[in-house]
Amino acid sequence: MAKVVVGLSGGVDSSVAAHLLKEQGHEVIGLFMKNWHDDTVTISDECPWLEDSNDAMLVADKLGIPFQTVDLSEQYKERIVDYMFDEYASGRTPNPDVLCNREIKFDVFMDIALELGADYVATGHYCQKTTTVENGKEIHHLIGGADANKDQSYFLCQVSQKQLAKTLFPIGHLQKPEVREIAAEQDLITAGKKDSQGLCFIGKVRLPDFLQQKLQAKAGDIVEIDAQTSRDKMLEVNAAADSGEGNELVTLSRKRKYQPTDGKKVGVHQGAHYFTRGQRKGLAVGGTPEPLFVIETDVNTNTIYVGQGKQHPGLYRRGLFVTAAETHWIREDLEIAVGETLDVMARIRYRQTLEPATLHRTEDGLYVIFNDEQSAISPGQFVAWYQDNDCLGSGVIA
Repeated sequence: MAKVVVGLSGGVDSSVAAHLLKEQGHEVIGLFMKNWHDDTVTISDECPWLEDSNDAMLVADKLGIPFQTVDLSEQYKERIVDYMFDEYASGRTPNPDVLCNREIKFDVFMDIALELGADYVATGHYCQKTTTVENGKEIHHLIGGADANKDQSYFLCQVSQKQLAKTLFPIGHLQKPEVREIAAEQDLITAGKKDSQGLCFIGKVRLPDFLQQKLQAKAGDIVEIDAQTSRDKMLEVNAAADSGEGNELVTLSRKRKYQPTDGKKVGVHQGAHYFTRGQRKGLAVGGTPEPLFVIETDVNTNTIYVGQGKQHPGLYRRGLFVTAAETHWIREDLEIAVGETLDVMARIRYRQTLEPATLHRTEDGLYVIFNDEQSAISPGQFVAWYQDNDCLGSGVIA
């Protein structure tokens, strides 16, 4: 049996993961990551770290396993929080949960676990791992969780073969109700605890308050763009491609560019860097037949462009681009060469249904062209691609 360090978060999923490993006969150690100290930007009754730490300790005590707390707040600030500020300041929308897994749980945390003599690190993620051998070499597969409603493979789309080799996902084959049932049967304090929300290991935050620690509020215009103007902008992009100024991949992936004169001012906001494509809440503009959605932001002019209704053409396009530096292959054996294509299923956000797409490798990076138009493709977010529920790789949307 192996020595396994479990990342106990104080939630039901990691609690049951630890229980199952112990039941299987492994030597289990519980480790809680303290990643944040500043409670002023969190909603205190929503998943504060102190309560989570206490719950994790009580679960470890109930299971009869050793328990430690490690303070990773310095690394978390450098690798996650500072990165978030930089991304929002540049008008991109980062995904801290994907980054937390890549930079903290499966890097810093894993190093600590291995220093403790662990054979494996285990988490409460709803995903699965299989291992095959090809040409004498082990290949580890990141497979979606059995519970389609909770599949968290997207959040792990940046892990490597080396990290997967040392990782276990004890609850990936279970449905969420089964996990809660096991926790109740074992009388674990986390059995009925709500799932945490918000930033990874910080809790639910007021995002504008959080961002205003570094990004100052700055009044700017909210400009409404009508549907026909947005269609005309797309025709301009297509015309440029037809005239030889671009190619089809670029055209399908290029976002529309708006000017304030393309629409009408309908309100004022407090900072374009606080908003992202597809956002509806927080605009504080009423009186329109259909709800307004953010279709584009411009941090240089501090302008937000909005359109009426979730079907507004400004929200949709078929393609996106990932630079070579931001392209990551979990299945390195399936990486395509320049000039090659690969048919996959892909998603651009957690819980999105997998959509058919084709990868096109170029000298500069990777184009992901979907069969159907996708809503609110946002720079800074991650696109992940799959075959047969096997996550092959991912990249940051440029």
